[in-house]
Amino acid sequence: MERVIRSPGKYIQGVNVLERAGEYVKELAGKFLILATPSAQELASGVVGKSLTTNGLEFHLVKFNRECSKSEIKRLVALMEAERCDGVIGIGGGKAMDTAKAVAYQRQVPVVIAPTIASSDAPCSALSVIYTDSGAFEEYLLLPSNPDIVLVDTQVVANAPARLLVAGIGDALATWFEARASASANATAMAGGQATITALAIAETCYRTLLAEGFKAKTAVERNVVTEAVERIVEANTYLSGIGFESGGLAAAHSIHNGLTAVADTHSIYHGEKVSFGVLVQLVLENASLEEVETVCGFCAELGLPITLAELNITTDIEKKARIVANAACAMGETIHNMPFEVSPDLVYAAILAADALGSGFVEPV
Repeated sequence: MERVIRSPGKYIQGVNVLERAGEYVKELAGKFLILATPSAQELASGVVGKSLTTNGLEFHLVKFNRECSKSEIKRLVALMEAERCDGVIGIGGGKAMDTAKAVAYQRQVPVVIAPTIASSDAPCSALSVIYTDSGAFEEYLLLPSNPDIVLVDTQVVANAPARLLVAGIGDALATWFEARASASANATAMAGGQATITALAIAETCYRTLLAEGFKAKTAVERNVVTEAVERIVEANTYLSGIGFESGGLAAAHSIHNGLTAVADTHSIYHGEKVSFGVLVQLVLENASLEEVETVCGFCAELGLPITLAELNITTDIEKKARIVANAACAMGETIHNMPFEVSPDLVYAAILAADALGSGFVEPV
């Protein structure tokens, strides 16, 4: 099996980089469909739109309809055709970015990703997570290429609620553990081959950066300021995690996330927040050392990342809902089967309840 690593064409990060968006993207297309979340409409029409116009580019701005679903992708593809756009810019959170990538793929045009939050590793990947219109996980759409350009304005990220940055840390937290497990199993990563030494080094660096800089970055973003710790965490959440998961491999943690989406109680919980609990479940499945479990639990508790079912809003019918999560997480094609041992719904059910018990020891009673 070949070893494969992939990444976006160009990654640009810094304070106020969106003010120069037009300079960066002008070689890609003449007219862009800008897909922006409701909260990013002003940024899209103002700062980004002005920069595009200054550089002689046209654009058509459209509002994202909340879910990266097949119906939303179809709607936007039709709109692109009607507006004769030859490029896509996605501005917002993970689902908006995944939708922009899927639309660009359908139309075979360049795509630029401009995250307004650092809450997931979606910006850099050649992957779109497809959900139903009601928000349940449906499937992964594997794309032939990564985004052409990723533009990360760290001041925009710092202006967002700190909980979103922390959610991104929860998502990035899984990168090293899943890559490590996948490599141990010689599993095929999303990039289409086994992990390279580079991908594993990036994944491990991501984990070490989170531990070293996470709390400092959270504190700074609570004041809406950009510090060196914020720059490092944004890079870890976005680039290191993006390359690390795609070329290193996914395993149990993200499958647990996908299983949790089948329980309505968790729908108000962010992707990365569900993933952080998935990390703990994976560590239980692996029978990881107590030292490693305590490091992860202590880190999550310090930042406010969920490590119990109660923190995911699962407080009633716990055993029944844990069974639902376990069964969904073990569905055919799920990345939990990249673990270096056979996994069953019964094993996952036990790990979920054990992880909940372990996490409860680190959460202060209300």
